[in-house]
Amino acid sequence: MDTVRIGSLEVSRFIIGSNPMSGFSHQSAEMDARMRHYYTTAQIKRLLRDAEALGINTVIARADHHIMRLLMEYWDEGGALQWIAQTCPELGTIERGVQNAINGGAKACYVHGGVMDYLLANGGLDEAARAVEMIRKAGMPCGVAGHDPEVFRWAESNLDVDFYMCCYYNPASRAHSPESTSGGTEWFSDKDRDLMIETISGLSKPAIHYKVMAAGRKTPEEGIGFAAEHLRPGDAVCVGIYDEGKPGMLAEDLAIFEKRLLSVR
Repeated sequence: MDTVRIGSLEVSRFIIGSNPMSGFSHQSAEMDARMRHYYTTAQIKRLLRDAEALGINTVIARADHHIMRLLMEYWDEGGALQWIAQTCPELGTIERGVQNAINGGAKACYVHGGVMDYLLANGGLDEAARAVEMIRKAGMPCGVAGHDPEVFRWAESNLDVDFYMCCYYNPASRAHSPESTSGGTEWFSDKDRDLMIETISGLSKPAIHYKVMAAGRKTPEEGIGFAAEHLRPGDAVCVGIYDEGKPGMLAEDLAIFEKRLLSVR
């Protein structure tokens, strides 16, 4: 599989995401619960091993206690995927999330996209700068995520990062809270996707494109195919997998990605 460089890391261009593993469907409270029941520790570790067998070398997941315990067991059992950690607003400060990433064995870390949107809306982005510096001092590649393209325009001028996590959609206002609400109303507009693609084209650092299937609202052919055709040479894509009832989903998604990637070379 093709790889890109994220700071000092060699990262597969197809990265496995973890929202389904943590019960974040961005569809409904019922689907959130269904994902949590399906993704037992055994099922998640099985999915990570499947990813390894397909040549994927990286997982992006939250720096929370559930994920840290899970990855400890997976690595103790011989698992080899490297972890890029996302800070978690429900745990408290951004620094707490960064420290979890450091303690839990992450190879890189970035500030949660909802947090960045919230700080942008409330004039607090200096807090993100302190977190990025903490990540860098720990010796890890550092980044920020966001749903609002203005996050990245600000970061280009104010932060020294190694990568960006760029969401294709801006599905809810984060002005009052950095966290999404289970079952809350969200919107997914292709106008937002097009605006993010335009923003990515002007960024100076690698971008990891995520939520490319609009949280299950687009088919893999449309969502993953579109992403493959719009990656810059140093970019990667992150895709969450919910394979209940479709055990071969990950392999199928990866095949779509690699076929479409080849078509644009």
